[in-house]
Amino acid sequence: MPKIAEIERTPNPNAIRFVLKDPISQGVTRSYESAELAGKDPLASELFKIENVINVYYVDKYVTVTQDGKADWNDLLRKLAPPIREAEAIGELESDDEEVHVSKEAMNDPRLAEINQMLDDQVRPYLLADGGGLKVLGLEGNILKVHYQGACGTCPTATTGTLYAIESMVRRIHPEIEVKTI
Repeated sequence: MPKIAEIERTPNPNAIRFVLKDPISQGVTRSYESAELAGKDPLASELFKIENVINVYYVDKYVTVTQDGKADWNDLLRKLAPPIREAEAIGELESDDEEVHVSKEAMNDPRLAEINQMLDDQVRPYLLADGGGLKVLGLEGNILKVHYQGACGTCPTATTGTLYAIESMVRRIHPEIEVKTI
Protein backbone atom coordinates (compact mmCIF):
# COMPACT_ATOMS: atom_id res chain seq x y z
CA MET A 1 0.00 0.00 0.00
CA PRO A 2 1.43 3.38 -0.98
CA LYS A 3 2.30 5.89 1.67
CA ILE A 4 1.73 9.56 0.93
CA ALA A 5 5.05 11.44 1.14
CA GLU A 6 3.74 14.90 0.25
CA ILE A 7 0.65 16.75 -0.84
CA GLU A 8 1.40 19.57 -3.26
CA ARG A 9 -0.59 22.38 -4.77
CA THR A 10 -0.44 22.72 -8.54
CA PRO A 11 -0.71 25.82 -10.75
CA ASN A 12 -4.34 24.79 -11.23
CA PRO A 13 -6.16 25.91 -8.06
CA ASN A 14 -8.67 23.07 -8.50
CA ALA A 15 -6.06 20.30 -8.61
CA ILE A 16 -3.82 18.79 -5.95
CA ARG A 17 -0.95 16.34 -6.39
CA PHE A 18 -0.14 13.50 -4.03
CA VAL A 19 3.48 12.35 -4.09
CA LEU A 20 3.79 8.74 -2.94
CA LYS A 21 6.77 6.98 -1.35
CA ASP A 22 6.33 3.97 -3.63
CA PRO A 23 5.08 3.83 -7.22
CA ILE A 24 1.47 2.98 -7.83
CA SER A 25 2.18 2.28 -11.49
CA GLN A 26 5.34 1.35 -13.32
CA GLY A 27 5.28 3.97 -16.07
CA VAL A 28 1.60 3.32 -16.80
CA THR A 29 -0.22 6.65 -17.13
CA ARG A 30 -3.91 6.74 -16.28
CA SER A 31 -6.13 9.74 -16.90
CA TYR A 32 -9.89 9.81 -16.40
CA GLU A 33 -12.34 12.64 -16.83
CA SER A 34 -15.36 10.82 -15.40
CA ALA A 35 -16.38 7.87 -13.26
CA GLU A 36 -17.70 6.12 -16.38
CA LEU A 37 -14.30 6.33 -18.08
CA ALA A 38 -12.58 5.06 -14.91
CA GLY A 39 -14.64 1.87 -15.25
CA LYS A 40 -12.25 -0.96 -14.36
CA ASP A 41 -9.64 1.15 -12.56
CA PRO A 42 -10.11 0.52 -8.82
CA LEU A 43 -8.24 3.62 -7.59
CA ALA A 44 -9.90 6.05 -9.98
CA SER A 45 -13.32 4.50 -9.35
CA GLU A 46 -12.93 4.99 -5.58
CA LEU A 47 -11.79 8.59 -6.01
CA PHE A 48 -14.73 9.40 -8.29
CA LYS A 49 -17.11 8.22 -5.55
CA ILE A 50 -16.02 11.31 -3.60
CA GLU A 51 -18.24 14.29 -4.25
CA ASN A 52 -16.69 17.12 -6.30
CA VAL A 53 -13.96 14.98 -7.97
CA ILE A 54 -13.95 15.62 -11.73
CA ASN A 55 -10.58 14.22 -12.88
CA VAL A 56 -8.09 11.58 -11.74
CA TYR A 57 -4.60 11.31 -13.22
CA TYR A 58 -1.77 9.13 -12.03
CA VAL A 59 1.59 7.78 -13.07
CA ASP A 60 4.44 6.23 -11.08
CA LYS A 61 4.58 8.01 -7.68
CA TYR A 62 2.14 10.80 -8.53
CA VAL A 63 -1.64 11.02 -8.18
CA THR A 64 -3.39 14.23 -9.21
CA VAL A 65 -7.03 14.83 -8.33
CA THR A 66 -9.01 17.72 -9.77
CA GLN A 67 -12.19 19.00 -8.16
CA ASP A 68 -15.01 21.13 -9.49
CA GLY A 69 -14.03 24.16 -7.37
CA LYS A 70 -16.95 23.78 -4.97
CA ALA A 71 -15.21 21.84 -2.18
CA ASP A 72 -12.93 23.03 0.58
CA TRP A 73 -9.52 21.39 0.03
CA ASN A 74 -9.04 20.59 3.73
CA ASP A 75 -12.29 18.59 3.80
CA LEU A 76 -11.63 16.99 0.44
CA LEU A 77 -8.07 15.93 1.33
CA ARG A 78 -9.35 13.95 4.32
CA LYS A 79 -11.62 12.01 1.96
CA LEU A 80 -9.05 11.51 -0.80
CA ALA A 81 -6.16 10.20 1.31
CA PRO A 82 -7.66 6.82 2.41
CA PRO A 83 -8.38 5.45 -1.10
CA ILE A 84 -4.92 6.53 -2.25
CA ARG A 85 -3.26 4.85 0.74
CA GLU A 86 -5.29 1.67 0.14
CA ALA A 87 -4.57 1.48 -3.60
CA GLU A 88 -2.81 -1.50 -5.09
CA ALA A 89 0.02 -0.98 -7.55
CA ILE A 90 -1.07 -1.64 -11.12
CA GLY A 91 0.41 -2.96 -14.31
CA GLU A 92 -1.49 -2.83 -17.55
CA LEU A 93 -5.26 -2.44 -17.16
CA GLU A 94 -7.87 -2.73 -19.81
CA SER A 95 -8.72 0.84 -20.57
CA ASP A 96 -12.08 2.39 -21.25
CA ASP A 97 -10.37 5.72 -21.99
CA GLU A 98 -11.82 7.63 -24.90
CA GLU A 99 -9.28 7.01 -27.58
CA VAL A 100 -9.06 8.87 -30.82
CA HIS A 101 -8.27 6.30 -33.47
CA VAL A 102 -5.40 7.44 -35.61
CA SER A 103 -4.69 6.07 -39.03
CA LYS A 104 -1.67 3.83 -39.53
CA GLU A 105 -0.24 6.40 -41.95
CA ALA A 106 -0.36 9.05 -39.22
CA MET A 107 1.28 6.77 -36.64
CA ASN A 108 4.04 5.92 -39.11
CA ASP A 109 4.70 9.60 -39.88
CA PRO A 110 8.34 10.19 -38.85
CA ARG A 111 7.40 13.71 -37.75
CA LEU A 112 5.22 12.24 -34.99
CA ALA A 113 8.09 10.25 -33.49
CA GLU A 114 10.32 13.32 -33.55
CA ILE A 115 7.62 15.49 -31.94
CA ASN A 116 6.93 12.90 -29.22
CA GLN A 117 10.64 12.72 -28.41
CA MET A 118 10.81 16.52 -28.12
CA LEU A 119 7.73 16.49 -25.87
CA ASP A 120 9.26 13.73 -23.71
CA ASP A 121 12.48 15.71 -23.32
CA GLN A 122 11.22 19.27 -23.03
CA VAL A 123 7.55 19.38 -22.04
CA ARG A 124 6.16 16.32 -20.26
CA PRO A 125 8.56 16.43 -17.27
CA TYR A 126 7.42 19.98 -16.48
CA LEU A 127 3.75 19.13 -16.87
CA LEU A 128 4.20 16.11 -14.59
CA ALA A 129 5.86 18.34 -11.99
CA ASP A 130 2.68 20.44 -12.08
CA GLY A 131 0.40 17.41 -11.69
CA GLY A 132 -0.49 16.79 -15.31
CA GLY A 133 0.47 15.40 -18.64
CA LEU A 134 0.05 15.65 -22.38
CA LYS A 135 -1.14 12.89 -24.68
CA VAL A 136 -0.60 13.11 -28.42
CA LEU A 137 -3.76 11.89 -30.12
CA GLY A 138 -2.40 12.00 -33.63
CA LEU A 139 -1.09 13.94 -36.55
CA GLU A 140 -3.59 14.50 -39.34
CA GLY A 141 -2.00 16.31 -42.23
CA ASN A 142 -0.33 19.27 -40.56
CA ILE A 143 -2.56 19.30 -37.46
CA LEU A 144 -1.12 17.80 -34.29
CA LYS A 145 -3.93 16.85 -31.92
CA VAL A 146 -3.09 16.80 -28.22
CA HIS A 147 -5.04 16.27 -25.02
CA TYR A 148 -4.05 17.68 -21.63
CA GLN A 149 -4.31 15.30 -18.68
CA GLY A 150 -4.58 15.71 -14.92
CA ALA A 151 -4.20 19.21 -13.50
CA CYS A 152 -3.39 20.53 -16.97
CA GLY A 153 -6.80 19.48 -18.31
CA THR A 154 -8.68 22.28 -16.57
CA CYS A 155 -5.85 24.75 -16.02
CA PRO A 156 -6.39 28.11 -17.72
CA THR A 157 -2.72 28.45 -18.69
CA ALA A 158 -2.72 25.11 -20.52
CA THR A 159 -4.87 26.40 -23.35
CA THR A 160 -3.02 29.69 -23.63
CA GLY A 161 0.63 29.98 -22.60
CA THR A 162 1.51 26.29 -22.48
CA LEU A 163 -0.18 25.53 -25.80
CA TYR A 164 1.60 28.47 -27.42
CA ALA A 165 4.96 27.27 -26.07
CA ILE A 166 4.34 23.72 -27.31
CA GLU A 167 3.36 24.96 -30.76
CA SER A 168 6.47 27.16 -30.88
CA MET A 169 8.69 24.18 -30.06
CA VAL A 170 6.96 21.97 -32.62
CA ARG A 171 7.25 24.67 -35.30
CA ARG A 172 11.00 24.95 -34.70
CA ILE A 173 11.36 21.42 -36.06
CA HIS A 174 8.30 21.37 -38.36
CA PRO A 175 7.15 24.92 -39.29
CA GLU A 176 4.07 23.66 -41.14
CA ILE A 177 2.45 21.99 -38.10
CA GLU A 178 -0.34 23.58 -36.07
CA VAL A 179 -1.22 22.25 -32.59
CA LYS A 180 -4.84 21.81 -31.50
CA THR A 181 -6.20 20.63 -28.15
CA ILE A 182 -9.00 18.09 -28.06
